[in-house]
Amino acid sequence: MSRVRVASEMRPWPTGPTGLPRLLRGSREEAVSFAAHLDTYGPSGVAGSRDLLAAIGEAGVRGRGGAGFPTVTKMQAVARGRGPKVIVANGCEGEPASAKDRTLMRESPHLVLDGIAMAANAVGAEKAFVAVERTRPASAEALGAAIDDRARFGEDPLPIQVVSVPGRYVAGEESALVHWINGGDAKPTTVPPRPFERGVGGRPTLVQNVETLAHVALIGRFGPEWFRTLGSDDEPGSALVTAAGAVARPGVCEIAIGTRVGDLFDAAGGPESELGAVLVGGYFGTWVPIADALDVQLSNAALRSVGASLGCGVVAALPLSACPLAETARVLRYLAEETAGQCGPCVFGLASVAEDMSALARGDAGRTIVEDLQRRSRVISRRGACHHPDGAIRFLRSALGAFPEEIGLHQHGRCRATSAKPILPIPHGPARELAWR
Repeated sequence: MSRVRVASEMRPWPTGPTGLPRLLRGSREEAVSFAAHLDTYGPSGVAGSRDLLAAIGEAGVRGRGGAGFPTVTKMQAVARGRGPKVIVANGCEGEPASAKDRTLMRESPHLVLDGIAMAANAVGAEKAFVAVERTRPASAEALGAAIDDRARFGEDPLPIQVVSVPGRYVAGEESALVHWINGGDAKPTTVPPRPFERGVGGRPTLVQNVETLAHVALIGRFGPEWFRTLGSDDEPGSALVTAAGAVARPGVCEIAIGTRVGDLFDAAGGPESELGAVLVGGYFGTWVPIADALDVQLSNAALRSVGASLGCGVVAALPLSACPLAETARVLRYLAEETAGQCGPCVFGLASVAEDMSALARGDAGRTIVEDLQRRSRVISRRGACHHPDGAIRFLRSALGAFPEEIGLHQHGRCRATSAKPILPIPHGPARELAWR
């Protein structure tokens, strides 16, 4: 349980590290100690809560959890609330292809805790939680050890509790996290009220992704101008992304926003074979044909030109030898099974879509299968109690648009793929646990 001291004066801003990485500058094998963390980044602190909120606004940092919402807007909304506030650091990485948040928590837990402490000071929070999937014990252990390590340095106390959350796709949605911490099921709840209005214990609650909070920790140290030395004017800074699929060294890379997809794959050792497509943004993301993918920049502005967004930071390379329709069908089946079970569009709609896509992938669908899938997608879209069905439908529509030739082959009982090896990971066994108590 710790809180970083807030310095009374921090002007001018100290000189920050140049180049990359910013967030993962310590050991890539194990979590660094608090002493080593201070040696790497120096002491933390800003002139006060107003200064931090102003710095975050000037930095232009957006949430790194997937939605890309302006961080300062969420923090200001919580700060305006009445009474003591609560911080929930969201480390639930329900996206199966992503590893960025668990890597950050495992290797740089003190940077996450710094961000929590600074955000708490800025919005007036007296208590904080870090939510971690119970299927990721190494992340929880690293955070717990870091909290104990910091306590030995006599830091001002801010109660920080590591909370174990079911490893389900919907459990990391912010209202689901609040409901779980309040003693309910880890399922999305009806909004409003939203967490910033009435969250944990009925208090205004800031739910922020752990990577976002780590960026807050660095902005609080080195200032907004330093943060903006990477990225673009509209989308500044760096981001953690997971290079997945058919690359030589799959894993987490820290990139300047605006890095080309091809350069990311080169940093991951390069493609292992000829590629057919790239999935950008994870399982709520978008398939991009390879002809359009390698030169596109990883920024939301650039990705819009190919109908995509950075989302949760997954960039997966699909080899030409794999069947994109089979991969899409597997993911849709997984998403259909991951619903909260609370509304028809998820319970019935996604199951029907998954079955239709599976039939298309097997090559035994009817001639109207594409029209049927498009019709179902229109019925489901924007009608769910949460955004889960919307994300699944976005993924489906991108496949229908990206692979028309492959769809034509499958409708005639053929497939261009030469390998049946699955590329995109799907949890099974102990990782597939219930999202209720």
